[in-house]
Amino acid sequence: MITETSAVSFRQNLGEMLNQVQYRHDSIVINKDGKPVAALVDARLFERIRRMQSRFDALCQRIEGGFAGVPEAEGMAEIDAAIAQDRVQAGSSATRR
Repeated sequence: MITETSAVSFRQNLGEMLNQVQYRHDSIVINKDGKPVAALVDARLFERIRRMQSRFDALCQRIEGGFAGVPEAEGMAEIDAAIAQDRVQAGSSATRR
């Protein structure tokens, strides 16, 4: 479960919120002036997020390397064409249902 709280309430109830995260594996979004600024998550979830970030960064580097010699306009046109084709395919499969 994801709970939202203000920064003031978070400060006042830190121990309870740590227990909520540790034992119930909940996540807490901390808002300041009504906007989310931080999150308190279970340490195992945080480690998974870090691993995923590392894999995502490595994938981005591979993609950048593969397209290093392609002019930006050409690459963007290729991406736009792939998105348009995917939307057409998604639309035709939705109408078949």
